[in-house]
Amino acid sequence: MKEFLKRKNIEISLKRYGIDAMAAMAQGLFCSLLIGTIIRTLGLQLGVSFLADIGKYAMAMSGPAMGVAIGYALKADPMVLFSLTAVGWAANAEGGAGGPLAVFVIAIAAAEAGKMVSKETKVDLLVTPFVTIVVGVALAKLIAPPIGQAASAFGLMIDRATNLQPFLMGIAVSVLVGVALTLPISSAALCAALSLTGLAGGAATAGCCAQMVGFAVMSFRENRWGGLVSQGLGTSMLQMPNIIKNPKIWIAPTLTAAITGPIATCIFKLQMNGEALNSGMGTCGLCGPIGVWTGWIAPSEAALAKGAVAMTPTAFDWIGLILISVILPAIIAPIINNVLRKIGWVKEGDLKLE
Repeated sequence: MKEFLKRKNIEISLKRYGIDAMAAMAQGLFCSLLIGTIIRTLGLQLGVSFLADIGKYAMAMSGPAMGVAIGYALKADPMVLFSLTAVGWAANAEGGAGGPLAVFVIAIAAAEAGKMVSKETKVDLLVTPFVTIVVGVALAKLIAPPIGQAASAFGLMIDRATNLQPFLMGIAVSVLVGVALTLPISSAALCAALSLTGLAGGAATAGCCAQMVGFAVMSFRENRWGGLVSQGLGTSMLQMPNIIKNPKIWIAPTLTAAITGPIATCIFKLQMNGEALNSGMGTCGLCGPIGVWTGWIAPSEAALAKGAVAMTPTAFDWIGLILISVILPAIIAPIINNVLRKIGWVKEGDLKLE
């Protein structure tokens, strides 16, 4: 069996499924639902129906995009990869609000099943897509609804807990999602799977921005402008090799998240009512702030289901978004890091990117 799995490039590991596949799923979501939402919102706000239609079509392809992205991460053969479009569509549709999590689980199972039979028969053109699609769509009908309901219920529980205890949950959600963003897993996919919107989504946004902007600014002396852009608009995951060498460099942005999270939930009532994916994006391509903006004027379906309504943002709302997303992390994280430098926990060069 080991030889067979090796020959089929089937690697049952946390890295392959929990890191590679999940990160790819987030990219699939980004290239369909997220970018489609942005285009559609721009079209609606500018009164350009053509743009709104483009965005709508891109958003509709989120299931197939996730399925194909996961298959690509699992190194699926072309026939398997193309068949995952149907699997992704079915799993996302059957999973409802928890569709991304359903796609994640089912696309992995279907891809691996397809890889097992790929190129094993003389009628591969029929067998491979047949097995991939039948296994995937059958699983979608059987287990996608309960997976979606469970994910949706858990996300709703987090949302309600944040509304009831905005201070404590503001800290918890901000810190945990922010840490997930810097780890080699996908915080965006996690937020999408849990349909994390509303006040909890706002706390998650605060935590992700704290990590990205915090690392970018506090490492400026080592990495200059290139590091500022690559971490501030790219990802704080670039610091993982340095975190492994000296975990104490993670203290400043994490404490910053613990500070900005409750400020977001208790003072500014910052809510992420755009697509849940944005809650875990931070300042990557400015998707976090853009998601908050789109949520103000055109709430996502998940946010609408939780009672969100379109609104006209006030000056206070804009000030809160800018402070939480950029200004506070850019001030607080370097201050904390300078204290850590003075006591010797962080040394010159510890934050240098290779």
